[in-house]
Amino acid sequence: MTNFFKLLLLTLLLQSCNDTSEVSSIDPVNWNNRAVQIEFDSTFVHGSSYLSVYSQIYSQSEHKTHDLTVTVSMRNINKTDTLYIHKAEYFNTKGHSTRTYFDKTIFIAPMETVEIVIDEEDLEGGTGANFIFDWSTKKSLNEPFFEAIMISTSGQQGLSFTTHGKKII
Repeated sequence: MTNFFKLLLLTLLLQSCNDTSEVSSIDPVNWNNRAVQIEFDSTFVHGSSYLSVYSQIYSQSEHKTHDLTVTVSMRNINKTDTLYIHKAEYFNTKGHSTRTYFDKTIFIAPMETVEIVIDEEDLEGGTGANFIFDWSTKKSLNEPFFEAIMISTSGQQGLSFTTHGKKII
């Protein structure tokens, strides 16, 4: 009987080592389903946007941090036309690229929001993490709107705040 429990424990341990879950998204968008092949002509404008995010913030002193869940929203604020995001790259506090969520052109339909979720346990970004998004849209349309919501709860205490993207050169 004890051999059975040892075998069961060993099996459970080995299965937990084979965890292939995503690092950052509980329900990740399947970027391949959003991928498009499109030729961008002179009717399009291209840009890059910066978005600050915080997977950790300081609490009480510089020696204690509080972990946060980050929701990054990529929003198409146009009612009639699609916009295109070419790359979403995530950088840590030291400015090192930690991951690229996609580096192929994806579409975001009119008035649609596509999200990236960085789990509270994912501390790779740190206190000064950020994203760079490369995008294209028709000249007559609004640029994409990038927003992040950081949140954490513990007991009856809650903490949340937002940041907004800024177009960069």
